[in-house]
Amino acid sequence: MTDVINGYAAAASDADLAPFQFTRRHPRADDVVIDIQYCGVCHSDLHQARNDWGNTRYPVVPGHEIIGRVISVGESVTRFKAGDVVGVGCLVDSCGECAPCCEGEEQYCVNQPTPTYNGIDRHDGLATYGGYSERIVVAERFVLRVPDGLDAKAAAPLLCAGITSYSPLRHWNVGQGDKVAVVGLGGLGHMGLKFARAMGAEVTLITRNRDKEQEARRLGAEHVLVSSDAAQMAAAAGRFDVILDTVPTAHDLNPYLAMLHLNGTLVLVGMIGPIAPPVHSGVLVTGRRSIAGSAIGGVEEMQEMLDFCAAHGICCDVEMIEMQDINGAYERLLKSDVRYRFVIDMTTLKR
Repeated sequence: MTDVINGYAAAASDADLAPFQFTRRHPRADDVVIDIQYCGVCHSDLHQARNDWGNTRYPVVPGHEIIGRVISVGESVTRFKAGDVVGVGCLVDSCGECAPCCEGEEQYCVNQPTPTYNGIDRHDGLATYGGYSERIVVAERFVLRVPDGLDAKAAAPLLCAGITSYSPLRHWNVGQGDKVAVVGLGGLGHMGLKFARAMGAEVTLITRNRDKEQEARRLGAEHVLVSSDAAQMAAAAGRFDVILDTVPTAHDLNPYLAMLHLNGTLVLVGMIGPIAPPVHSGVLVTGRRSIAGSAIGGVEEMQEMLDFCAAHGICCDVEMIEMQDINGAYERLLKSDVRYRFVIDMTTLKR
């Protein structure tokens, strides 16, 4: 049993996103049916639409930062009811049996988690389609409660940009008195500043742009370092416990490693690909420093993050767009021309 849904899709790597009709399954016993109100625009959406990673299944309906209202639930659902405001992030399923899944780390499922879009449903073999659409059907286990007090539209990007910054800060136990640096001030970086400050850390932004100091301080940074200023970088040697690196392209990690304190960690959350130029092992060995990577969080941690945001008054800084503006938004993404996340008002899909 299926329902016909309206959405926007890319039909090929060189095609603009355009209106597209597709089918969604009728709900299973454990499913939640969600009327989508807002969907954040992630840089991953652009990568998938243009097949930058070589794994896109066309037609692709992007969108994995979803906020909506529950329409109905399956007979075995206990946590949600019609009318609830809920969220769906990057994943809609996992095997539920491997060690990471059993530890609440579904994002690292050994048997591959099912992405919200550009994936294959592990139960019926159908393609998964994302949040650039009217409705979505998701298993209860992967649906998140949006706390009262959170601005729903500004909460949407928390489900990818937010959790990608929050998860490593929590994993490395950032807290009162820690010294944290965030490299890059974009969708991930601006959330890293907000989270680290709310966790009690002394926060520094590292940026190439000398003009970002006022903005960085507004977002929670106490200090700003300009990465092109060799004297500033040298003066920060050994300062930081954790450096959250949000830069999405290959860049030299050696200057940042030198800025780590003994036992410090440089966490990569933006770059996927080879590290170039090579890292000098001496800086790791002489300070017991580490390079690590981190992805999104599991469902439990994502709910924790949403609750943390509600308690501390944290949301993403967003720019609202209409569904029909998505191709222009993609072009602006390529130029980093957004502060700091586009969010689609999905009611405009019906225009």
